[in-house]
Amino acid sequence: MRAHTFARVVGLMLAAWGSTAAAGDIIVICHTSVSLQAGEVRDVYFGDKSFAGAVKLAPADNSAIQAEFLEKVMKLDAKKYAGVWIKKAFRDGSAPPPVKTGDAEAIAYVKQTAGACSYVASPPGDGVVIVAKF
Repeated sequence: MRAHTFARVVGLMLAAWGSTAAAGDIIVICHTSVSLQAGEVRDVYFGDKSFAGAVKLAPADNSAIQAEFLEKVMKLDAKKYAGVWIKKAFRDGSAPPPVKTGDAEAIAYVKQTAGACSYVASPPGDGVVIVAKF
């Protein structure tokens, strides 16, 4: 279990360091089963908020705009974000959010997964809830 979690953390770190920032708004989206406020997004991505009501949250990072999301929303860089998850992995056995390759994959994940949330740079269309724009 710990080896699997460690591998996911290392993957998160590599994806975060290799991502490039995109211009424009970051749109945080969730599955239609999720009721979330904009002020709760940071707690979700820090792993401090696991449920929205009775719904188990399943956040996912978007490698195409992760650096911009971390800067604008989380107020930290990729190295510090990865450090947060490394500590959580060893302390709680928590795994970091999976990393999607871009907007299309992030939107598909959110539409298909109850409790899912992610962030995109392009308008997501129907079938998701827009939680916030940053």
